[in-house]
Amino acid sequence: MVSEPVLIVDDEVEMRIAMSETLKHCGYPVEISHNAIDAIKKFKQNNYSLVITDMTMPKRSGLELLKDIKSIAPAKPVIMATAYGTVETAVEAMKHGAFDYIKKPINFDSFQFIVQQALNYEGMTGSVSIDVESKKSNSKPVDLSKEIVTENQTMQSLLKVARNVAKSKSTMLIQSESGTGKELLASYIHDNSDRSKRPFVAVNCAALPDTLLESELFGHAKGSFTGATQDYRGKFEQAHTGTILLDEISEMALPLQAKLLRVLQEYQVDKVGGKEPIPVDVRVIATTNQNLLGMIDNGKFREDLYFRLNVIPLALPPLRDRMDDVPVLVKHFVEKHSKINNRKCPAVSRETLNILTNYHWRGNVRELENVMERAMLLCDGEEIQPNHLLMSSQLGETSINADLASITASKTKSSKSVAGKKESTGTDYQNSQDSSGLGIEVGMSMKEAEKRFIFKTLHETKGNRTHAAKTLGISIRTLRNKLNEYREEVGELELEAED
Repeated sequence: MVSEPVLIVDDEVEMRIAMSETLKHCGYPVEISHNAIDAIKKFKQNNYSLVITDMTMPKRSGLELLKDIKSIAPAKPVIMATAYGTVETAVEAMKHGAFDYIKKPINFDSFQFIVQQALNYEGMTGSVSIDVESKKSNSKPVDLSKEIVTENQTMQSLLKVARNVAKSKSTMLIQSESGTGKELLASYIHDNSDRSKRPFVAVNCAALPDTLLESELFGHAKGSFTGATQDYRGKFEQAHTGTILLDEISEMALPLQAKLLRVLQEYQVDKVGGKEPIPVDVRVIATTNQNLLGMIDNGKFREDLYFRLNVIPLALPPLRDRMDDVPVLVKHFVEKHSKINNRKCPAVSRETLNILTNYHWRGNVRELENVMERAMLLCDGEEIQPNHLLMSSQLGETSINADLASITASKTKSSKSVAGKKESTGTDYQNSQDSSGLGIEVGMSMKEAEKRFIFKTLHETKGNRTHAAKTLGISIRTLRNKLNEYREEVGELELEAED
């Protein structure tokens, strides 16, 4: 387990909380700071395994913070994050020793991989850490949250094939819909290979501009471009003796596809500005949700690269083709998110399960997990009921407000029933609260009920607005607009006070 915390530096409250909660769920200790001045003060006083900082902040920028950190601890990995993802700023960050560069809005699946790689990497000019016991300990929390759960015969057959071919060096191409678990399968193959104790490096080919992606994949030599003050080991070098995952390979530009083809054929990389090719021993797994043959016909993907990657083709079935897995996945996700949120694990009613097993899962397993996470948070008793799913808004048949009205109506009916039984007491049940703790009262306006529902969800997600919006089934923009209406209460949502 990582003993030293990760320091997160960002002036945006919701971004600090989102990154913090993501890492805590993976088992990493975290500290946060709201500006560069406070961060460098903490850095001088404490030991941190990793620093993640926003590029653009008031008073002092993330780039200035990076320079300060490198002057104190040159080997300390620093990840830069910014909403302004240009080549110039990325190159500038790399110039001063940044380990990696991520763009906002953050893809948190890729974010976890980048963090894991940074924690097993000793600076840009250092070497990959191969402390086996440490690597096992660091990756365990992530692995637990990314377990492949299935009882489906097709899936079990696929996993058997994956295990059988895992020990080969042949390239693999996983083509499946979004949300089916392509990255999970790639990790599963690596874990069952002879390379399991070696690096597993994931690269999102859609996350970086083409000019930066080349340097990121193959590295660059000192002096190869303005600002390149030192050699940089690219992802292929970092993955040497291990596995590299090229996620969203379909988004790679044609000129870069040609260079990748040469790497796959020659097993050596040419750094940007380098003089000599560097041999690499890497197992390559590529994934895509696109029809590559169709892209070949349209001149958007190289045919020779396709056949070089497609030595071992794998395809994960969509969830609608493995509906017998829904009950076991439901159980798994309820247990998982109950543990994450420190809540008692509720049961799932027969009616609820019937709805889930008859729904067309357009977003596949990822969508199912989101629905169950939301239902678990909304469940106020010992059993998840259909109204906790908010499936009407999920289907686009109603708004989140309509689903909330349904929940409120259900509670109202229950309260009236109690009032009928106790009519002789003369008790006024118009002000009685529901048992969920939402504070929704009989006769309350929809607007007020909506507000309490939103704040309850934010409380349950520990102030993570991105997480809360996903749970509510609304966009982050809609949530922000709603919170602007409740401006006085917003300040209460942050978990940690500003220094």
